[in-house]
Amino acid sequence: MMPFTDEEIYHAVKAKIPEVSQYVNSHGGDIRLLGVKDGKVYIELTGTCHGCSMSLMTTKMVVQRTLRELIHPELEVINVDGTPENALPETYYRDEEESVEANDSVQKEGLMDKMKKVFT
Repeated sequence: MMPFTDEEIYHAVKAKIPEVSQYVNSHGGDIRLLGVKDGKVYIELTGTCHGCSMSLMTTKMVVQRTLRELIHPELEVINVDGTPENALPETYYRDEEESVEANDSVQKEGLMDKMKKVFT
């Protein structure tokens, strides 16, 4: 059991995302914090990391490992990748301001994904 609330975990992860995302950024990707539910951190890998065959390894061996070192050793990180086992729960904690920005970002990413398919 995590000794922190979902809100506390969310804000701690949010503060550490720039530090954690250095590796992902070096590969042309980024990390988007979606929310926290019952101590589980839900992220989305974006850019070239979205849909990459190594995304599970990146999530567990880079993102989760680093956040465990920085925040709490029991922290679990889940990359919401469209599979049922990695789905975002119906209810979770997130900043309301960021949810509006996230909706805008999803639309932009959708367009980028379509463009990638055209050029590949």
